Amino acid sequence: MCFHSKQSKDAQTLEHRFNAQLTIKEGFQSNHFNGFTYPKTPVIANAAPDKIQLFNWGLIPNWAKDKTIQAYTLNAKIETILEKPSFRNNVKNRCLVIVDGFTEWQWLDAKGKKKQPYLITLPTDEAFAFAGIWSEWVDKETGEMITTYSIVTTQANELMSEIHNNKKRMPIILTPQNEREWLNGNSINDFMKCNVELKAKPI
Repeated sequence: MCFHSKQSKDAQTLEHRFNAQLTIKEGFQSNHFNGFTYPKTPVIANAAPDKIQLFNWGLIPNWAKDKTIQAYTLNAKIETILEKPSFRNNVKNRCLVIVDGFTEWQWLDAKGKKKQPYLITLPTDEAFAFAGIWSEWVDKETGEMITTYSIVTTQANELMSEIHNNKKRMPIILTPQNEREWLNGNSINDFMKCNVELKAKPI
């Protein structure tokens, strides 16, 4: 799973790395995005692949009555994404969720009363992208259009199985080579495994 991330790179670095232009020059940097506050974080959506925009974390499907569903849609399991009502209508709405790290907790006892947090990054500490899906939702009280996303997760690789040792899940981390394939709508089955090399640092 993934509920805590960070994105500390500057605008020039992100624009060069993803060959896209930031539409908003503030609010895209944070050393800690807490998913349960439903923050706006930088993403690239397939509807505008040349732009880096800010979407709210926690997908709200267009049929939702209110925002409460966000507490359950921070992550979307790739194995069931085509079945779950919250996600299945948005599977073609692909996005890159831009980060340079995320935090996961290793259970040190059977009940998880003692935990060790780890910061997970690329070995180079560069920015990278999670696979995501997005949705547009209209707040019926205010008329505001809100754009939201979920991070797509899969079974943990060897390193993440040791760290996320209770659920054994991890976000799908895309490579520069397959980011466009994700945005272009390649089959979900092409992204089931995540073999990207990662670095874990206790914090």
